[in-house]
Amino acid sequence: MNASLERISSEIRDIQDFPKQGIVFKDITPVLANGQLFRLAVNTLSDRHHAHNLDRVLGIDARGFIFAGAVAYKLGIGFVPVRKKGKLPYKTNSITYDLEYGRETLEIHQDALRPGHKVLIVDDLLATGGTAAAAAELVTKLGAEVVELAFLIELEFLNGRRNLRNYKIFSALKY
Repeated sequence: MNASLERISSEIRDIQDFPKQGIVFKDITPVLANGQLFRLAVNTLSDRHHAHNLDRVLGIDARGFIFAGAVAYKLGIGFVPVRKKGKLPYKTNSITYDLEYGRETLEIHQDALRPGHKVLIVDDLLATGGTAAAAAELVTKLGAEVVELAFLIELEFLNGRRNLRNYKIFSALKY
């Protein structure tokens, strides 16, 4: 791990039993609060994509918005939010998927992407991969191409890559 990633990792807090008993939550708010570390995180997620001729960066509700918006800004391209059901104001396409503790529905505006668009999907954390797989499916159903799924953190012990095996994946930090 390089020095920049070590600095970011050292500021991520483990919160025991959040949001429920037995879960160790990776709290990124100290990274967000530190301008230098936030910039390092955004640069880590974006700098590798300058040559990819991307059209959009898609962010997953909600912490993914923080990084995806900044990455889109840095790359000079548009940002597309994928939100939980009922949060987008225009016509949407939706997908319902299983979580380890229930079901969730994600939505995207029907006009957010066009066929042939190259899309980078960004989220803060890869756990089981269900949410990222659902977001990727929304992208492909609109005829766009998922170039990569990029995460600041990956929890390797949850095997999320298994649900994303058809996609290129980048994780800056692995636990």
